[in-house]
Amino acid sequence: MKELEEVMNQLQGQNQQLQGIVSQKQTYMLQMHELEKALEHLAGVKDQKVYRAVGPLIIEAGKDEVKKELEENREDVDLRIKTLETQEEKIKKKLKENQKKLEDLAGSYRDGQGG
Repeated sequence: MKELEEVMNQLQGQNQQLQGIVSQKQTYMLQMHELEKALEHLAGVKDQKVYRAVGPLIIEAGKDEVKKELEENREDVDLRIKTLETQEEKIKKKLKENQKKLEDLAGSYRDGQGG
């Protein structure tokens, strides 16, 4: 029975980890969407000077400088998303393994073989 409880606790912890990862991934995907929209709008700007928010201020900046910064941010966010996707897959694999283990243990307890 103790092993069954341990597997159930692992499943619960893994589910919580998965929820956290999915939440973080959604946040980064939203950031990615915003960065891509900003880059699209920036591409349509004719002037070489644009304005960007820095804290509570709006300051003038060069279009190329802002574009480079947005592209670097996009690369960072993309890397974070890929890292989270890798973590998500690992957790899902562990969850699947533990669910199978739980089913096997529950079956052995039902059959009267568990301890």
